[in-house]
Amino acid sequence: MLLRKYGGYLSNLRKEFLKKRKKGKLPKDARKALMDWWNIHYRWPYPTEEEKLQLSENTGLDIKQINNWFINQRKRHWKPSEDMRFAIMEGVSSTGMAGPL
Repeated sequence: MLLRKYGGYLSNLRKEFLKKRKKGKLPKDARKALMDWWNIHYRWPYPTEEEKLQLSENTGLDIKQINNWFINQRKRHWKPSEDMRFAIMEGVSSTGMAGPL
């Protein structure tokens, strides 16, 4: 009886709740843990698979969320140093992956 009377209203509330919940922001404590790792490893911010698992356990995020956060963070905020860029390019050219200049 109650479900018949309020079913539509509950359905609308549920839809509104789900809309508001999907902001795309990670929980504050999870972001802090990721930023702490980032700040410690800023020179080379590529966590190993083990580190990703540890971050996942500590934050409650899944591995895909961890990977996406690091991809976005590097794209938005990381600039490799000159030495790092030179070493990367040297490594690429020595493996034959770089084309002619």
